Amino acid sequence: MAGDPVVMIGDRRIASGEPMWVIAEVSANHNGDLGRALALIQAAADAGADAVKFQTYTADSMTLDLDTGPFRIGPGTLWEGRGLHELYQEAATPYEWHDDLFAEAERCGIIPFSTPFDADAVDFLERYEPAVHKVASFELVDLALIRKVASTGRVVIMSTGMATEDEVDEAVKAATDAGAGGVVLLRCNSGYPAPPSEMDLRTIPDMAERWAVPVGLSDHTLGSTAAITAVALGACVLEKHVTLARSDGGPDAAFSLEPDELADLVTAVRDAEAALGRVRYGPADREQASLAFRRSLFVVADIAEGEALTGENVRAIRPGDGLAPRHLDEVLGRRARTRIERGTPLAWDHLD
Repeated sequence: MAGDPVVMIGDRRIASGEPMWVIAEVSANHNGDLGRALALIQAAADAGADAVKFQTYTADSMTLDLDTGPFRIGPGTLWEGRGLHELYQEAATPYEWHDDLFAEAERCGIIPFSTPFDADAVDFLERYEPAVHKVASFELVDLALIRKVASTGRVVIMSTGMATEDEVDEAVKAATDAGAGGVVLLRCNSGYPAPPSEMDLRTIPDMAERWAVPVGLSDHTLGSTAAITAVALGACVLEKHVTLARSDGGPDAAFSLEPDELADLVTAVRDAEAALGRVRYGPADREQASLAFRRSLFVVADIAEGEALTGENVRAIRPGDGLAPRHLDEVLGRRARTRIERGTPLAWDHLD
């Protein structure tokens, strides 16, 4: 739409009203198997995703190898009772895989990028010249990391789960001041899974107006309703976790889509975009034939030459071959120029 903020990712315009840029999030769903990670890239491409995203960190860069107090995950998440270091060790994407991951994505025709979680990860990812870097919701408060990511000059996509307005303000300013090639914000609920009742998707257009950047959705709900609703609210990016099969398990499996579900979601998103269309009044192409079934003015009883037209011999009925019904008051009381048979669509030349 004219006037909406636009960010370019490659040759794709990322803006409200443009086709949604769909990201398949691999995250920890590789389950420690490179072959599985490569299969997920192919599955994402086959499902119609535009991009595939990884996460680049080590357990040691994320946390300390301690199993006490705050380093053990408390209640309220899927990972309750686990140690942070142990969880990240399982979930991490090995650095030595990245050559194969980025090459496979390019082979499949899908854009690869990653979420770096520390400055070294940013430098490491830069060797692949990604089109975009991602900042995770939990790292939105790490302004030094945001400045490091933005200093690459690449587009920065930032999830905003849990963030207050002030925290988003600080993150956007940090990215902009540090030279980001564009900023995209994602509305996000960082519950895993996230309940639809807490998605508050009406925030999407408010974010777009408040920060004057393209806004999308990082969706952790179980299903596609939130994503399709986000299309109607102007979201232009969608991030969704994908796994080969939830039954295979893994840290993120429970809130991830299987490939056929991702394909269905992409189809539903494209249908929603098509249904939104543009501002238009008047008949569409497929409606042209239906114009014949509108009401129009017909002679419903034989009218003799010189006889007056009345509500008894002229009515608005289907089909639409006669004068438009809005002319009824103009023709009532006028006289017939010639005899008019019942069933004749009324025309001006029938009248004196």
